[in-house]
Amino acid sequence: MADTMRAGTAPADKPGLFAPLFTDIRVAAVLGLGFAQGMPFLLVYATQSAWLSEAKVPLATIGLMSELTIAYKFKFLWAPFLDRYDPPLLGRLLGRRRGWIVAAQIAVAAALAGVAFGDPAHWLAWTVAFSLALGVAGATQDIVVDGWRIAVAPLERQALMSSWAEIGFRCGNLAAGAGALYLADAYGWRVAYLCMAALMAPGTIAALLAPEPSTEGQPTRAGLVETIWAPIRDLLARLGPLAVPVLLLVAGFRMPGYVSNAMAIPLFKQLGYSNTDIATVTKLFGFWIALAGTFLASAIIQRVGMMASLLIGTVAASASHLALAYLAWHGGHGGAAFSTFAMSVGIDGFAYAFASIVLITYMSRLSDSQHAASQYALLTSLCALPGSVLAGFSGFVIEETGFPLFFAGTSLIGLPVAALCVYVARQHGPMEA
Repeated sequence: MADTMRAGTAPADKPGLFAPLFTDIRVAAVLGLGFAQGMPFLLVYATQSAWLSEAKVPLATIGLMSELTIAYKFKFLWAPFLDRYDPPLLGRLLGRRRGWIVAAQIAVAAALAGVAFGDPAHWLAWTVAFSLALGVAGATQDIVVDGWRIAVAPLERQALMSSWAEIGFRCGNLAAGAGALYLADAYGWRVAYLCMAALMAPGTIAALLAPEPSTEGQPTRAGLVETIWAPIRDLLARLGPLAVPVLLLVAGFRMPGYVSNAMAIPLFKQLGYSNTDIATVTKLFGFWIALAGTFLASAIIQRVGMMASLLIGTVAASASHLALAYLAWHGGHGGAAFSTFAMSVGIDGFAYAFASIVLITYMSRLSDSQHAASQYALLTSLCALPGSVLAGFSGFVIEETGFPLFFAGTSLIGLPVAALCVYVARQHGPMEA
């Protein structure tokens, strides 16, 4: 198990954080690719929920539409095929990994344009269809960008590549969140989504400028069953007796966050906050809050170890939902209520960022370098699936309980996950660091 925990890690990078951005095309490329990765997921559902709320779509339906992100939960099913097969035409021009990246980005831009020309108030089926397509394209982009990042750089460069990918991802989130909401208030949702489609261009330019990884050691073609089963078999073999508790821990870690996030923006809209208010607090203010949570998580992991950090992360993230419960109980538009809004969202955002980085680090350590893209896709899908399924029923729960009790209840979901953290940590013993 010690080998499992260390798999996928790399020695600390000797160069500074900023210098390689100007001296290594791979680092500059991963920044642009991270930006493109950060956009689709929010635009599938989270940002779009503000549009749906304005269109008077029922809360229960909005909650069910969180399932449009389902492709992100099942991307492990086709991830192995993207490792083994070239994309049509683009594979010959750009290579396997860059070809799939560009193909996925074109599909993301096309789906965003399709959503832009929809009208959820009168033709919800159109919005659902193109949002589902956007989810598939965005999930595919995640798979192939992660695969490129792992394959293009040696182990000692991976920490640096991951750092710049995360910075780009946060910037893409900012554009898809605050940027889209500001544009929607100023020019309408159609213009907002068309602008988001245009903003995929930097990611495509980055893919075209990026070097194609060496083909040496790339997976060869295999049968359907072997293609899918090989990464799973390797992961289970390395986890051994801890396979079940570790996978349950991964599956449940972000469950409270998925359930809570599904109804956060509908809460803000019900309290009377505009798209601009929401963008300012959750995206602009939240951007810096998230960076602070990211940096703190990195420092905490080094000081207290992996499993202790997981325990801190799940407790903090779940407890932070009490801030949203307080907002739902006491919040409102204007004056001191806006300060309550900013404080509550800040607490929740800081804890969410902290927990996310801890989980990403843990899943990266669980992944073997030979199957990194497929296994990481499997673990991220496992992480997202249970929470997203529960999130689909969040609107129905709120109709029965109201917002305050709903958010207080989501904070309790983290208790069994915390118990799993303690159990797995005891099994790891000194190997947790």
